[in-house]
Amino acid sequence: MAIYRFRVTFEDYDDVYRDIEVRSNQTFEDLHHAIQSAIGFDASKPASFYMSNDNWTKGREITSRELSEEQAAQIASLRKARLCDYIADPHQKIYYLFDFTSKWAFHTELTKISKTEEPGADYPRCIKSAGEAPKQYGINQAGPLPVPEDFDPDVDDMLLDEDEDEPNDIESETDVATEDEAKTIGDIQNESDMEDSESDDEFETADGHMMEEDGQDNDEF
Repeated sequence: MAIYRFRVTFEDYDDVYRDIEVRSNQTFEDLHHAIQSAIGFDASKPASFYMSNDNWTKGREITSRELSEEQAAQIASLRKARLCDYIADPHQKIYYLFDFTSKWAFHTELTKISKTEEPGADYPRCIKSAGEAPKQYGINQAGPLPVPEDFDPDVDDMLLDEDEDEPNDIESETDVATEDEAKTIGDIQNESDMEDSESDDEFETADGHMMEEDGQDNDEF
């Protein structure tokens, strides 16, 4: 039985690849599970293989997604489609799309065809691995932040209330201080006016006495 060797490379991580060998009469579903096992992904998501040209243009599709009766007449199933029925080029390129939501894309290229299988080997199998595969469910996926076990929302609300009250207390004290200062300034101004008034009275009285004394002197003169 002929053995196909495929190099499977992440489309977005071209330095990460796996070399996988599979029997020519095995199915695309076998290749699908071998790829997912080699990169450490959960293979339960739907996937499709597209027979491609040298530019990785998508051609005929082989898929695991659910199909209508009309689609099933045109699109092959991963479970039923054998690799040997679709390989026409010794360097056949196959575009592989996994998980249509996350859209993990791979370039799958046939790199070698062996006429006989290795005795005792279990196919499909990964014979070479390069680079660390990215996480299937990485930190990009948003989720609620963890809440500490000792978190008490009532205490947090109390702290917020205290923070809200504090500026009001400061503002009140400032207003009171401003009013007291205003009163003090007013009192000082009033006292100053009274002193000026008394000074004027004293000046007028002293001036009157001086005028009387001058009159007396003139009379005597």
